[in-house]
Amino acid sequence: MNEPTLDDVRAAMPNVYSVMAPSPLHRHPLLAEALGADIHVKHENHNPTGAFKVRGGLNLVARLSQADRARGVISATTGNHGQSIAFAAARACVPCTLVVPLGNNPAKNALMRAWGADLIEHGKDFDDARELVERLCDQRGLRYVHSANEPDLISGVGTYALEVFEALADIDTVFVPIGGGSGACGLITVRDALGLKTRIVGVGAERADAVAHSWRTGTRIVGTSADTFAEGVATRVTFDLTFGILQRGLDDFVLLSEEALAEGVRLALRLTHNLAEGAGAATLAAALKWQDQIAGQRVVCVMSGGNMDVARLRAILADHHNHDDTMPRRHDETSNK
Repeated sequence: MNEPTLDDVRAAMPNVYSVMAPSPLHRHPLLAEALGADIHVKHENHNPTGAFKVRGGLNLVARLSQADRARGVISATTGNHGQSIAFAAARACVPCTLVVPLGNNPAKNALMRAWGADLIEHGKDFDDARELVERLCDQRGLRYVHSANEPDLISGVGTYALEVFEALADIDTVFVPIGGGSGACGLITVRDALGLKTRIVGVGAERADAVAHSWRTGTRIVGTSADTFAEGVATRVTFDLTFGILQRGLDDFVLLSEEALAEGVRLALRLTHNLAEGAGAATLAAALKWQDQIAGQRVVCVMSGGNMDVARLRAILADHHNHDDTMPRRHDETSNK
């Protein structure tokens, strides 16, 4: 399994841009002022399925053999990856089966079904769902689409990295959420090929820390749980292709509490007027946590998705009375009491 190259990313562009336009890269002045940095947000939440994953799905399905198209595809997902495969498969008239964990985000489930996917609910988390997929793909003769170990997926999502680096010069730091790692790997692939010095920082959840722990120690572990509402980063394992790229090219990793992730959602609404799901808003929360380290820098936060469950959003917003609902203040603006 070969790592994708910049040429592969460029080759994916027609498959992606025949369906969607490049996503916006906006500088939000309230966010920049609050965090004391020149912060820009890459709005992958504006894409057709509401997340960055659609790029990978479009590229992979476009490159399937006729035999694979005829037999159909199967994959495990917590939502955004599955939506991307369902969306692309529907456009190409390819049968699509998806396995999601029990209790998965109902809004994401509904959209996957709306795109025509046969949805199976199984297991407590993504990795339980993935294990069922690995059995069913042989039993049913389907083409298994792994959520990370697919060079065509990384090449497709790498198109947003190329958009970022071609639109904005002299970027100091990019924050990117990491579940399977395809988005971060696309950024690393493009950054390295262009010879840039930008620091790429992964963001995850404290309650799903297997990828971060494995990256930090170099020893791949299987986590005991991935109990976070930010399903986009809720994985207990690492994957061969993406982990190798992360080991080589990721510069740092930030882990966030559930409250910090929720505050990221509130920050996105308050300071960018965007709805972001837990993983999508995690990069804003990470920038807040790293406020001292990024002071005065040019920073990009990847808002990877906006598919927030309404019940979860209500709970996050209802909890605002326990927090100061004003903008975060820079440290040099706070007074000593």
